[in-house]
Amino acid sequence: MFSKKFQRKYALTDQGLKNVKSGALWTVVTNLVVMGGVGILYLLMGRFMDTLTGGAPLPGAALPLALTAGFVLLSFLTHLQQYRATYGLVYGEVKATRLGLAERLRKLPLGYFGKRDLADLTETLMGDVNRMEHVWSHVLGYLYGAYVSTAIIAVCLLFYDWRLALACLWGVPVAFGLLFGSRKLAERSSEATKKAALRVSDGIQEALENVREIRSTNQAERYLAGLYEKIDEHERVTIKGELSTGLFVNAASVIMRLGVATTILTGAGLILSGEIDFMLLFLFLLVITRVYAPFDQSLALIAEMFVSQVSADRINEIYETPVATGSDSFEPEGHDIVFEHVSFAYDSKQVLRDVSFTAKEGEVTALVGPSGSGKSTCARLAARLWDVTSGRVTVGGVDIAAVDPEALLRDYSMVFQDVVLFDDTVMENIRLGRRGASDAEVLAAAGAANCDEFVSRLPQGYDTPIGENGARLSGGERQRISIARALLKDAPIVLLDEATASLDVENETKVQDALSRLLAGKTVLVIAHRMRTVAGADHIVVLEDGRVAQQGSPAELMERGGLYRRMVELQRESARWRLG
Repeated sequence: MFSKKFQRKYALTDQGLKNVKSGALWTVVTNLVVMGGVGILYLLMGRFMDTLTGGAPLPGAALPLALTAGFVLLSFLTHLQQYRATYGLVYGEVKATRLGLAERLRKLPLGYFGKRDLADLTETLMGDVNRMEHVWSHVLGYLYGAYVSTAIIAVCLLFYDWRLALACLWGVPVAFGLLFGSRKLAERSSEATKKAALRVSDGIQEALENVREIRSTNQAERYLAGLYEKIDEHERVTIKGELSTGLFVNAASVIMRLGVATTILTGAGLILSGEIDFMLLFLFLLVITRVYAPFDQSLALIAEMFVSQVSADRINEIYETPVATGSDSFEPEGHDIVFEHVSFAYDSKQVLRDVSFTAKEGEVTALVGPSGSGKSTCARLAARLWDVTSGRVTVGGVDIAAVDPEALLRDYSMVFQDVVLFDDTVMENIRLGRRGASDAEVLAAAGAANCDEFVSRLPQGYDTPIGENGARLSGGERQRISIARALLKDAPIVLLDEATASLDVENETKVQDALSRLLAGKTVLVIAHRMRTVAGADHIVVLEDGRVAQQGSPAELMERGGLYRRMVELQRESARWRLG
């Protein structure tokens, strides 16, 4: 039970917990070996004092040299093993933690990412893991090893003389009690510093993403002033936190070191009273030079261990967020998508209310309606990127809530309004639709999506790198690559969310022609604002305020009147609008 609590407290993997135990064990061994060196020095000093006071012959050089050589060799070997058990093993733990977080993020539902922004997640993966790495390697093994070795040494010292032992060691529990008493303050300071750092990261990221808008509206000076204020606030919070922590750490160090003075005073008094001899005091003075050493580094970093709790909690929050799970087997009877009384709430906002419709295999089903009516939400629920709040979505009679998202998405191709591309060539970005596809298959899909026209102007054609998220391409060009990727996958279900929104009229017509030819026989769910985009759909579902307002064929809806016909007529009127 303690191990599990300890493991969660410091966000350790199972192997990481073993690493900390190994590091603590070798720290104990190393500290005891070093203390053995103190014992060798004490023995040699005792022989020397016997020579001075009793006339005993000086010991030969062979024994001291042999003891010294043996101590140096043993000390080297134990320190080397301690280094491997702390620093060496921890680097593997950092790798395992980052891979584990990435794997966990891969399995989390899409709704999770709406609650955590990119800067926040990046800070967890990089900054928080880095902070924990320092705790894993520099603090835990050394600190807990120091606890055990000091307890062993304390028992030995109490055996020699309990009065000198108390005089020597009283400062250790008092110093650590002071530090642990300041723990809540350190955690609050760390949390405030973390929030200030995230505000700076968000501000910098926002500035980089919107630099064109900031410059075009002449807001650069005002925006930078706000960013500088965030940076200054982060500096103030950091200085305040480090100052308060530093005061407690230095106070604890001073209190612990007072044990030297109390040992000398107590020993001097006992010598004057004749209760002990000088050699016993000398032994304690030798021990005291080493007994505090294991805590020197720990005292300096124990405050970091306290504030690391904030980072550990952020890492654990990702691990403990429920993932979308289900069966690895997905064998539907056909690919009809059926919404049965589906409701969905995002946080506390109700987005869909009792939505029911069927997108039949071999037909194009269009979702239309005003902005915010729930069209894109339906598409994401259909692919289980989110899970419904109530009701159910089935594909071929199978409830998709019982299917693992990775197994489910093998049957889906998706083109969303927000295109995500990678810093690679055009060819490889399209090939992402189906790994292992031949160049000929990639080029065929690209041609069907009307990519040839703009790729021919690129310096290296399809082998041209397109930059981060396709930065070297226009919005319409990025959209066509995304369409080509979906066509290459050739999945039985296709979701198109404003797939042609960034295309001009000519290219939109060409892409729609290609989609009509290549998507025959598939279940196609189309989301569009422009009514002419869905004029050829087999079935239209009109959404309004999260509910199904109308559904039927385009002709039926035009004849029936209502929202659909009003949207068509309004767009026809806007198409005739001209500058006066």
